[in-house]
Amino acid sequence: MRDSVFNETVLWSGRPKVVATPLFYIVGAAVCGVTSAISTASAIVVTKALNASPTQLLAFAAWMASLAVAFSFLPRWWRSELEYLLTDRHIVVQRGKLRRSIERRSISYARIHWHPKHPGVGDLELVRAVPTGALRRRLSITLTGVVAPDRVWAILRGVVPSAPAGDGHRLLSQRLDEGERVLWSAHPADGWHKWLPSGLRGVGSVLLGVLLGAFAVVTAAHAVRSIRIVTAAGLDPESLSFVALVASLSLTIVLLVAAGAAILYASVVRPARLAARTRYLITDRRVLIQRGDEELHLDRSRIIDVIDAPGPGGLRDVFLVLDGPRARAVAASGAFGEASGAGLQPVLHRVTDVDSVRQILRPA
Repeated sequence: MRDSVFNETVLWSGRPKVVATPLFYIVGAAVCGVTSAISTASAIVVTKALNASPTQLLAFAAWMASLAVAFSFLPRWWRSELEYLLTDRHIVVQRGKLRRSIERRSISYARIHWHPKHPGVGDLELVRAVPTGALRRRLSITLTGVVAPDRVWAILRGVVPSAPAGDGHRLLSQRLDEGERVLWSAHPADGWHKWLPSGLRGVGSVLLGVLLGAFAVVTAAHAVRSIRIVTAAGLDPESLSFVALVASLSLTIVLLVAAGAAILYASVVRPARLAARTRYLITDRRVLIQRGDEELHLDRSRIIDVIDAPGPGGLRDVFLVLDGPRARAVAASGAFGEASGAGLQPVLHRVTDVDSVRQILRPA
């Protein structure tokens, strides 16, 4: 079988086994749905209590409801028709006449995101290192919902998949290639520093979460005061207008609290929990990082330099500088090309034995 565009031999082809809505769209659907409910309740209050036209509020509610439905179903509909091809030289993701591709030789490393509810199924993200600076951009292609993504990655690397491959519940050390040996293993040093937000973005997220919580408290205080005022003015507590008013205020407070809590969890609690589940492996062929349901697979031949920098608690962070076609790493590419929230990066955080890492990864 040959690809119709590149005229190359197809080594593997597949489709999504599990089609799931990404978390970003789930959150967006929830926010839009709650906002639609708030606007609808406000329209009822405006109509019943103030005898005003609710047209604008209802139109906004309908728009938010439409967005909620779109966020819920469109991503799944789009992903359900994807097709994946692995040829001699390219990886192709296509849907109908639309297609994206990346050269196999330009791939710097792979990230695997195992599906927590479907064993053996996950997303395979293929990332190409790019130079840092003003022209920095992210080049990656993702094969979502594939069966045994680590087996697909092995085929892409040109090696025979090991027998335990395809089981995301196994440790990475149990899914090595045939004959591959572990030379060094560690995990981030534990300590209270892991609970501190990292960088200006983390600090800003914490401040935003606290600010939303404060807004929720202020809104709750004003809501109680407003309900007392309208009750004293003669609004029947059993009327539809009163119920709609309470529902609108309550949903607003819940939305603020949920948003603040989610931001604090994502910026403080989740990184600390993931740090406790992180494991680093250096073998005679690759650098492997496992963090919960996520994995990073990096061939050592892509590493041209190792840079360590001071980290929290007097420890060191080890950055692996990568190289690739038309992405020379003299300007520190690879590890420095993405934001911290983009997923696992070729960085070993809070390492206690930097000299051993340098000695093992020293270019020949």
